[in-house]
Amino acid sequence: MSARPESERSDWTDLDLLTRDEAYGRLQSEIGETEKRLAGLGDGEAAERELLTTRLRALHEAAADLTDNTTN
Repeated sequence: MSARPESERSDWTDLDLLTRDEAYGRLQSEIGETEKRLAGLGDGEAAERELLTTRLRALHEAAADLTDNTTN
């Protein structure tokens, strides 16, 4: 919580904002890590495989959304 009243706080108090390129790069890194984890799973780890596959799909969709929005 900020010590300043809401009316006195700057709109730019959160200087940790990512650019689309930075966000895309982080997503690509996470996609790579998730793909490695998925490739390393054995046959008996079906539940984790399903979770990682779902996560990977979501990461790819988020990355695609970033690139689609930058071309508009």
